[in-house]
Amino acid sequence: MIEQTAAGRRVSRFRMRRRWRVIAATLLTLIVLFCGLTLRLFVLPTTGMPARVDAIVVLGGPGNRLGLGLQLAQQGHAPYLLLSEGLPFVPTALCEQHHGSFTVICWNPKPVNTKGEAEFVGRMARQHHWASVLLVTTPDQAWRAALYVRRCYTGKIYSLTTPLNWTQWPYKVAYQWGATIKAQTLQRSC
Repeated sequence: MIEQTAAGRRVSRFRMRRRWRVIAATLLTLIVLFCGLTLRLFVLPTTGMPARVDAIVVLGGPGNRLGLGLQLAQQGHAPYLLLSEGLPFVPTALCEQHHGSFTVICWNPKPVNTKGEAEFVGRMARQHHWASVLLVTTPDQAWRAALYVRRCYTGKIYSLTTPLNWTQWPYKVAYQWGATIKAQTLQRSC
């Protein structure tokens, strides 16, 4: 009877070790998957643009978005430059004017978030018959912004990003995960 108990303990210890190995392997797999998705979606999103688009859309938020958007418009990449009032500073003299080869349109998104910006882009695209737009944002927002715009606009969507200060990354990644889950579950329409 003592031998059976010892054998039973050995089997029980073996099962416990195996269970912990499975749990550890599962956790490690989930961590690697989470890190890979974070890199793909928020740190190193797919970006690029053709030589010309119908509109450059500068979304609200941090980074030198306004500077990059203006530079691209001045280089003749698009006839329209849309500036979200969600940007930290948009000079009033810049809004609603024709600047040589491009027209600047400033707007206040309603609601004041990426979804509101996407809705406005969709309306403007239908009104002006745009076939392509370029979103200027930061890497953390690029994928989710394109997701929202894709729901409101059927043309080609390109993204260019401006660098984000490294001190902002932990907050931005956490925020974007929450916002992406919200976009995929609660806000699925345009």
